[in-house]
Amino acid sequence: MFESDVAHWDGTTRPDSLKDEYAARRHRLADAARDADWATVFGVLDEVRAKVNAHWVNSARLGGPSGYTPLHQAAWHGAPADVVQRLLALGAWRTLRTGDGSRAVDIAGQRGHHHLAALLRPEIRHHLPYDEIGPLRHHLHRLIRHRAPRKDGTDLATGQGLRLPEVEVLTELRHPACWFPVPGMYGGFAIELTGRELKVDSWIRIVDGSERTDRVTADGVHLQEGGLL
Repeated sequence: MFESDVAHWDGTTRPDSLKDEYAARRHRLADAARDADWATVFGVLDEVRAKVNAHWVNSARLGGPSGYTPLHQAAWHGAPADVVQRLLALGAWRTLRTGDGSRAVDIAGQRGHHHLAALLRPEIRHHLPYDEIGPLRHHLHRLIRHRAPRKDGTDLATGQGLRLPEVEVLTELRHPACWFPVPGMYGGFAIELTGRELKVDSWIRIVDGSERTDRVTADGVHLQEGGLL
């Protein structure tokens, strides 16, 4: 349903969403990035990629409010350029924002780490009008909640406290698409930026005929079955 090289959006925020072994590794990664222990950061990233093909370079601390990824921590510490280059080579996103809306380049600037400015400045490959990014994000999140319902009237994404995908990240990717798995849905969402709108494929792997392709524009969600959400 989606290409193996498409970026993965890791929406996990709760420790109990992972097996204890992997939650411990995520905490170890976050601690190492906080402490500027780059050898351990890269060790954990390489380990989980080799063991379970997990890509945690854009993952933040489980249960933490800051949303700091290893790249944000590198910007805060003023890490050597080769550390930042290695994180970028592993797929770190320059446009990804923390809980307070800061990108890595913003953090480095605020901390006076000007040697990182050029490295961290986002390279936008797919331009969107700035005033359309917010509405696209809003309607994408509405669609995800609509397509991942629970029997009690809530939705899986909200119930599990998932961090939902950010449209801005797609603008820097060579292939402007990401896969967002939703635990409990046995599937998820393939999201692709096409021009100034999003094509969103959603499905449940264990339910035949569950696949839907919807369109998200700045004006709303255009459902496959017709009408606006």
